[in-house]
Amino acid sequence: MPNTLTQRLQTAITIAEEAGRMIVKAREEQTFGQRLKSGDELVTDADVAVDQLIRERLEAYFPGEARLSEELSPDQQQFNAPALWVVDPIDGTVNFANGLRHVAVSIAWFENGVSQVGVVHAPFLGETFAAAKGQGASLNGATIQASSATELSHTLVATGFPYQKADREALLKRLSAVLGQCQDVRRNGSAALDLCDVACGRLGAYYESVSPWDSAAGWLIAHEAGASAGHLYSVPDDIPHDLYSRHLLVTAPGVFEAMKALLYKADSEV
Repeated sequence: MPNTLTQRLQTAITIAEEAGRMIVKAREEQTFGQRLKSGDELVTDADVAVDQLIRERLEAYFPGEARLSEELSPDQQQFNAPALWVVDPIDGTVNFANGLRHVAVSIAWFENGVSQVGVVHAPFLGETFAAAKGQGASLNGATIQASSATELSHTLVATGFPYQKADREALLKRLSAVLGQCQDVRRNGSAALDLCDVACGRLGAYYESVSPWDSAAGWLIAHEAGASAGHLYSVPDDIPHDLYSRHLLVTAPGVFEAMKALLYKADSEV
Protein backbone atom coordinates (compact mmCIF):
# COMPACT_ATOMS: atom_id res chain seq x y z
CA MET A 1 0.00 0.00 0.00
CA PRO A 2 1.45 3.43 -0.96
CA ASN A 3 1.60 5.23 2.39
CA THR A 4 3.55 8.48 2.09
CA LEU A 5 1.71 11.59 0.92
CA THR A 6 3.85 11.70 -2.20
CA GLN A 7 3.03 8.08 -3.01
CA ARG A 8 -0.67 8.62 -2.39
CA LEU A 9 -0.63 11.71 -4.58
CA GLN A 10 1.10 9.93 -7.45
CA THR A 11 -1.31 7.00 -7.19
CA ALA A 12 -4.29 9.37 -7.23
CA ILE A 13 -2.89 11.11 -10.32
CA THR A 14 -2.48 7.77 -12.09
CA ILE A 15 -6.06 6.75 -11.26
CA ALA A 16 -7.50 10.14 -12.25
CA GLU A 17 -5.73 10.12 -15.61
CA GLU A 18 -6.91 6.57 -16.34
CA ALA A 19 -10.44 7.71 -15.51
CA GLY A 20 -9.94 10.68 -17.83
CA ARG A 21 -9.09 8.39 -20.74
CA MET A 22 -12.27 6.46 -20.03
CA ILE A 23 -14.28 9.71 -20.13
CA VAL A 24 -12.77 10.75 -23.46
CA LYS A 25 -13.51 7.34 -24.96
CA ALA A 26 -17.11 7.43 -23.70
CA ARG A 27 -17.71 10.77 -25.39
CA GLU A 28 -16.05 9.69 -28.62
CA GLU A 29 -18.19 6.55 -28.81
CA GLN A 30 -21.38 8.30 -27.64
CA THR A 31 -22.72 5.09 -26.12
CA PHE A 32 -23.70 6.42 -22.69
CA GLY A 33 -27.29 6.76 -21.55
CA GLN A 34 -28.63 9.76 -19.65
CA ARG A 35 -31.23 10.18 -16.93
CA LEU A 36 -32.19 12.53 -14.12
CA LYS A 37 -31.64 11.73 -10.47
CA SER A 38 -33.58 13.50 -7.73
CA GLY A 39 -35.76 14.90 -10.49
CA ASP A 40 -33.41 17.54 -11.86
CA GLU A 41 -29.75 16.45 -11.75
CA LEU A 42 -28.27 14.82 -14.83
CA VAL A 43 -26.33 11.58 -14.52
CA THR A 44 -24.93 9.44 -17.34
CA ASP A 45 -23.86 5.83 -17.57
CA ALA A 46 -20.31 7.16 -17.87
CA ASP A 47 -20.54 8.78 -14.41
CA VAL A 48 -21.36 5.42 -12.86
CA ALA A 49 -18.79 3.47 -14.91
CA VAL A 50 -15.97 5.91 -14.09
CA ASP A 51 -16.95 5.90 -10.41
CA GLN A 52 -16.76 2.09 -10.47
CA LEU A 53 -13.31 2.19 -12.09
CA ILE A 54 -11.99 4.59 -9.44
CA ARG A 55 -13.59 2.51 -6.69
CA GLU A 56 -11.85 -0.64 -7.93
CA ARG A 57 -8.47 1.09 -8.25
CA LEU A 58 -8.67 2.64 -4.78
CA GLU A 59 -9.66 -0.68 -3.22
CA ALA A 60 -6.73 -2.37 -4.95
CA TYR A 61 -4.20 0.22 -3.73
CA PHE A 62 -5.80 1.15 -0.39
CA PRO A 63 -7.93 -1.81 0.74
CA GLY A 64 -10.53 -1.09 3.38
CA GLU A 65 -10.24 2.70 3.33
CA ALA A 66 -13.57 4.53 3.33
CA ARG A 67 -14.92 6.15 0.17
CA LEU A 68 -17.37 8.99 -0.37
CA SER A 69 -18.31 9.25 -4.04
CA GLU A 70 -21.13 10.90 -5.92
CA GLU A 71 -22.63 7.88 -7.65
CA LEU A 72 -21.71 4.76 -5.67
CA SER A 73 -21.27 5.81 -2.03
CA PRO A 74 -22.79 9.24 -1.38
CA ASP A 75 -23.38 8.65 2.36
CA GLN A 76 -21.85 11.69 4.04
CA GLN A 77 -21.88 10.05 7.47
CA GLN A 78 -18.34 8.90 6.69
CA PHE A 79 -16.92 12.40 7.19
CA ASN A 80 -14.91 11.48 10.28
CA ALA A 81 -13.43 8.23 9.00
CA PRO A 82 -9.71 7.92 9.84
CA ALA A 83 -8.90 7.52 6.13
CA LEU A 84 -11.41 8.74 3.53
CA TRP A 85 -11.30 9.07 -0.26
CA VAL A 86 -13.72 11.64 -1.71
CA VAL A 87 -14.44 11.17 -5.41
CA ASP A 88 -16.36 12.93 -8.14
CA PRO A 89 -16.00 10.73 -11.24
CA ILE A 90 -17.24 13.43 -13.63
CA ASP A 91 -17.49 16.94 -12.27
CA GLY A 92 -19.34 18.83 -14.97
CA THR A 93 -21.70 16.08 -16.14
CA VAL A 94 -23.88 18.52 -18.09
CA ASN A 95 -20.76 19.81 -19.86
CA PHE A 96 -19.69 16.24 -20.61
CA ALA A 97 -23.07 15.29 -22.05
CA ASN A 98 -23.20 18.40 -24.23
CA GLY A 99 -19.71 18.22 -25.69
CA LEU A 100 -18.14 21.01 -23.62
CA ARG A 101 -14.59 20.87 -22.32
CA HIS A 102 -14.89 21.90 -18.66
CA VAL A 103 -15.09 18.35 -17.29
CA ALA A 104 -12.96 16.93 -14.49
CA VAL A 105 -12.16 13.89 -12.41
CA SER A 106 -11.74 14.87 -8.75
CA ILE A 107 -10.03 12.64 -6.18
CA ALA A 108 -9.11 13.70 -2.65
CA TRP A 109 -7.84 11.89 0.42
CA PHE A 110 -8.59 12.93 4.00
CA GLU A 111 -7.01 11.79 7.24
CA ASN A 112 -9.23 12.28 10.30
CA GLY A 113 -11.23 14.93 8.43
CA VAL A 114 -8.23 16.94 7.26
CA SER A 115 -7.45 17.14 3.53
CA GLN A 116 -4.09 15.63 2.65
CA VAL A 117 -4.13 14.89 -1.10
CA GLY A 118 -6.06 16.45 -3.97
CA VAL A 119 -6.07 15.73 -7.72
CA VAL A 120 -8.26 17.34 -10.38
CA HIS A 121 -7.75 16.04 -13.92
CA ALA A 122 -9.40 17.73 -16.91
CA PRO A 123 -9.10 15.22 -19.77
CA PHE A 124 -10.43 17.48 -22.54
CA LEU A 125 -8.14 20.34 -21.49
CA GLY A 126 -5.05 18.18 -20.95
CA GLU A 127 -4.54 19.54 -17.42
CA THR A 128 -3.82 17.79 -14.14
CA PHE A 129 -3.85 19.85 -10.96
CA ALA A 130 -2.38 18.23 -7.86
CA ALA A 131 -1.47 19.02 -4.26
CA ALA A 132 -0.36 17.33 -1.06
CA LYS A 133 -0.67 19.04 2.30
CA GLY A 134 2.34 21.24 3.01
CA GLN A 135 3.93 20.56 -0.39
CA GLY A 136 2.38 23.25 -2.60
CA ALA A 137 0.26 22.78 -5.72
CA SER A 138 1.02 22.08 -9.35
CA LEU A 139 -0.43 22.06 -12.85
CA ASN A 140 1.05 19.37 -15.10
CA GLY A 141 4.01 19.23 -12.72
CA ALA A 142 4.74 22.97 -12.66
CA THR A 143 4.22 24.95 -9.45
CA ILE A 144 1.20 27.26 -9.40
CA GLN A 145 0.10 30.10 -7.18
CA ALA A 146 -2.98 32.23 -6.65
CA SER A 147 -3.45 35.71 -8.10
CA SER A 148 -1.95 38.78 -6.46
CA ALA A 149 -5.16 40.79 -7.06
CA THR A 150 -5.98 43.31 -4.34
CA GLU A 151 -8.95 45.14 -5.85
CA LEU A 152 -12.40 43.72 -6.58
CA SER A 153 -12.56 45.78 -9.76
CA HIS A 154 -9.66 43.69 -11.11
CA THR A 155 -11.06 40.36 -9.88
CA LEU A 156 -12.58 37.82 -12.27
CA VAL A 157 -15.10 35.73 -10.31
CA ALA A 158 -16.59 32.27 -10.88
CA THR A 159 -19.72 30.79 -9.38
CA GLY A 160 -22.46 28.29 -10.18
CA PHE A 161 -26.13 27.68 -9.54
CA PRO A 162 -28.07 24.74 -8.08
CA TYR A 163 -30.02 22.37 -10.30
CA GLN A 164 -33.17 23.22 -8.37
CA LYS A 165 -34.49 26.29 -10.18
CA ALA A 166 -36.52 27.40 -7.17
CA ASP A 167 -33.28 27.85 -5.21
CA ARG A 168 -31.66 30.14 -7.77
CA GLU A 169 -33.63 33.31 -7.13
CA ALA A 170 -32.02 33.90 -3.73
CA LEU A 171 -28.58 33.92 -5.41
CA LEU A 172 -29.37 36.66 -7.91
CA LYS A 173 -28.60 39.41 -5.39
CA ARG A 174 -25.10 37.98 -4.99
CA LEU A 175 -24.66 37.82 -8.73
CA SER A 176 -25.82 41.40 -9.19
CA ALA A 177 -23.44 42.63 -6.49
CA VAL A 178 -20.48 40.80 -8.00
CA LEU A 179 -21.26 42.07 -11.50
CA GLY A 180 -21.47 45.58 -10.12
CA GLN A 181 -18.19 45.53 -8.20
CA CYS A 182 -15.92 42.95 -9.83
CA GLN A 183 -14.28 42.64 -13.25
CA ASP A 184 -16.74 40.03 -14.55
CA VAL A 185 -18.27 36.63 -13.81
CA ARG A 186 -17.63 33.21 -15.30
CA ARG A 187 -19.91 30.19 -14.97
CA ASN A 188 -17.92 27.21 -16.27
CA GLY A 189 -19.99 24.35 -14.87
CA SER A 190 -17.28 22.57 -12.86
CA ALA A 191 -16.65 23.57 -9.26
CA ALA A 192 -13.46 21.50 -9.16
CA LEU A 193 -11.99 23.39 -12.10
CA ASP A 194 -13.18 26.76 -10.80
CA LEU A 195 -11.23 26.11 -7.60
CA CYS A 196 -8.18 25.10 -9.61
CA ASP A 197 -8.48 28.22 -11.75
CA VAL A 198 -8.31 30.28 -8.55
CA ALA A 199 -5.29 28.21 -7.55
CA CYS A 200 -3.37 29.07 -10.71
CA GLY A 201 -4.43 32.73 -10.88
CA ARG A 202 -6.82 32.54 -13.83
CA LEU A 203 -9.64 33.56 -11.49
CA GLY A 204 -9.48 35.86 -8.51
CA ALA A 205 -12.43 34.43 -6.61
CA TYR A 206 -14.98 31.64 -6.49
CA TYR A 207 -18.10 31.28 -4.35
CA GLU A 208 -20.81 28.61 -4.33
CA SER A 209 -22.55 25.92 -2.29
CA VAL A 210 -21.85 22.45 -3.69
CA SER A 211 -21.49 18.82 -2.60
CA PRO A 212 -18.33 17.60 -0.82
CA TRP A 213 -17.12 15.58 -3.81
CA ASP A 214 -17.28 18.71 -6.01
CA SER A 215 -14.89 20.71 -3.85
CA ALA A 216 -12.77 18.27 -1.82
CA ALA A 217 -9.72 18.12 -4.10
CA GLY A 218 -9.89 21.66 -5.50
CA TRP A 219 -10.14 23.09 -1.99
CA LEU A 220 -6.73 21.66 -1.02
CA ILE A 221 -5.18 22.59 -4.37
CA ALA A 222 -6.30 26.21 -3.97
CA HIS A 223 -5.11 26.35 -0.36
CA GLU A 224 -1.71 24.89 -1.22
CA ALA A 225 -1.37 27.43 -4.05
CA GLY A 226 -1.73 30.25 -1.54
CA ALA A 227 -5.40 31.10 -2.03
CA SER A 228 -7.55 32.08 0.93
CA ALA A 229 -10.01 29.21 1.38
CA GLY A 230 -12.92 29.73 3.75
CA HIS A 231 -16.67 29.95 4.16
CA LEU A 232 -19.14 32.80 4.27
CA TYR A 233 -20.85 31.36 7.32
CA SER A 234 -19.87 29.21 10.29
CA VAL A 235 -19.03 25.55 9.76
CA PRO A 236 -21.23 23.16 11.77
CA ASP A 237 -19.43 21.55 14.71
CA ASP A 238 -20.08 18.01 13.45
CA ILE A 239 -18.54 18.50 9.98
CA PRO A 240 -14.77 18.79 9.38
CA HIS A 241 -13.85 22.25 8.10
CA ASP A 242 -12.11 20.91 4.99
CA LEU A 243 -15.18 18.83 4.03
CA TYR A 244 -17.85 21.48 4.53
CA SER A 245 -18.94 22.47 1.05
CA ARG A 246 -21.68 25.03 1.72
CA HIS A 247 -21.10 28.76 1.24
CA LEU A 248 -17.57 28.28 -0.06
CA LEU A 249 -15.45 31.36 -0.66
CA VAL A 250 -12.00 30.83 -2.18
CA THR A 251 -10.08 33.84 -3.45
CA ALA A 252 -6.77 35.51 -4.06
CA PRO A 253 -5.56 36.46 -0.55
CA GLY A 254 -5.77 40.16 -1.27
CA VAL A 255 -9.52 40.20 -1.95
CA PHE A 256 -10.93 37.65 0.49
CA GLU A 257 -12.27 40.10 3.05
CA ALA A 258 -13.67 42.44 0.40
CA MET A 259 -15.45 39.55 -1.38
CA LYS A 260 -16.82 38.27 1.91
CA ALA A 261 -18.19 41.71 2.79
CA LEU A 262 -19.72 42.10 -0.67
CA LEU A 263 -21.52 38.77 -0.49
CA TYR A 264 -22.66 39.33 3.10
CA LYS A 265 -24.19 42.63 2.08
CA ALA A 266 -25.95 41.03 -0.87
CA ASP A 267 -27.35 38.27 1.34
CA SER A 268 -28.71 40.81 3.81
CA GLU A 269 -30.73 42.38 0.99
CA VAL A 270 -32.47 39.17 -0.06
